[in-house]
Amino acid sequence: MSIQSGTQQVQTFKTELPESINSSYLLYLPQGYDPQSSQRWPFILFLHGGGERGNDIEHVRVQGLPKKLEHETDFPFIVVSPQCSAAQWWSSDALSAALDEAVSTYNVDTDRIYLTGLSMGGYGTWDLAMTYPRKFAAIAPICGGGDVDRACTLKHLSIWVFHRAKDTIVPVEYSEKLVAALQDCGGNVRFTVYPDAGHDSWTETYANPELYSWLLEHTRKDISSSE
Repeated sequence: MSIQSGTQQVQTFKTELPESINSSYLLYLPQGYDPQSSQRWPFILFLHGGGERGNDIEHVRVQGLPKKLEHETDFPFIVVSPQCSAAQWWSSDALSAALDEAVSTYNVDTDRIYLTGLSMGGYGTWDLAMTYPRKFAAIAPICGGGDVDRACTLKHLSIWVFHRAKDTIVPVEYSEKLVAALQDCGGNVRFTVYPDAGHDSWTETYANPELYSWLLEHTRKDISSSE
């Protein structure tokens, strides 16, 4: 497999995935990545929002982390950005299968797998982490929401939540309820609320280098004894 590092390129899943996920995805490999080396790299799974659904993977480049990576040549993570098919919603089981393929294909540090997404991808981030809580070291859901009753399945995880206070598309209350539930059960959650209006809380978030430094501070915890 010959893939240039420091750029974002289109790849195809080999696993037979449900039709809810496009077979193509965007892949970013960090500078210095060598498939023959024993070095393992931190990994980010990025989930786009509803506007990027379809069967043209190029649409995924227009928002969020993939947009940032179009201009980054020295980003210290492997990044996989799949595409949700048109009129579909993120499926946690399909995403788990896609993640498993990526981990088996690339030199991934399985103790430093991170998950983030925006809007519909924020919902997907919460649900995937709740469904497969052992897979991730930290998550960063942006302007999403989720099942408050399952929030405490994530109390072992480091979580940084982002939202705009005057978001009229996905109200900030959706994040507030999840954060409160996690705080009530002793979760490790950080919450950034941008004070102004609008739905786009992702551009500022993904432009912030502190997010990536924060991710790298966290490794996966063994939660087998607590389940």
